[in-house]
Amino acid sequence: MLFTPPLQHATLIKRYKRFLADVITPDGTLLTLHCANTGAMTGCATPGDTVWYSTSPNLKRKYAHTWELSETQQGHWICVNTQRANGLVREAVEQGRIPELSGYSRVQSEIKYGGENSRIDLLLQAENQPDCYIEVKSVTLLQHDRGYFPDAVTVRGQKHLRELQHMVAEGRRAVLFFAVLHSGIQEVAAARHIDPRYAGLLAEAQNQGVEVISYGAQLSPAGIALMQPIPLVCE
Repeated sequence: MLFTPPLQHATLIKRYKRFLADVITPDGTLLTLHCANTGAMTGCATPGDTVWYSTSPNLKRKYAHTWELSETQQGHWICVNTQRANGLVREAVEQGRIPELSGYSRVQSEIKYGGENSRIDLLLQAENQPDCYIEVKSVTLLQHDRGYFPDAVTVRGQKHLRELQHMVAEGRRAVLFFAVLHSGIQEVAAARHIDPRYAGLLAEAQNQGVEVISYGAQLSPAGIALMQPIPLVCE
């Protein structure tokens, strides 16, 4: 996934009201960016970090600039725009960079499914094999040299695990895909200390046949690409 036009950089002053962030550009201009991330963003929004942002040509937008990446003072790169995760996984699947998800001829996004009024992030289909339902989660929380999901209690995420289990029970393939979008994360675990209910449901889902796939990304102002598997730690 390439950034076109190229990203520009600024220094973070603060994030506030969840969807907004104030930054100052190298020439001293104060900008307010849109933040497409409703999570806690723990460790991803420290004042003084370098922010990389895109600019939309849509003149109707109230905030033309979107916060895409953080370059932390510790040297880590983080994709904070969670809306990128689904596209990154779809791109990687279509380009054959996820061997576990190869062999499918059709990829669809945001398809209604399940019994709890859900939409699956990706649906893979091919002749003579079960449909594959993929729920994508962006992982950016780094604590004690390990990545964790979620970074806050997620009732929605709990629902998705139940839906995936239901797909397995109906004879389909179901996958929880952790897109690890933090350069400092080398392994991933469920954040039991943050959302014990989610961690319990994840273990239950795996026991029922839901697959968990984790991939890390190469991140830079030029673009992002999922590249290498990341180990999943079961606690």
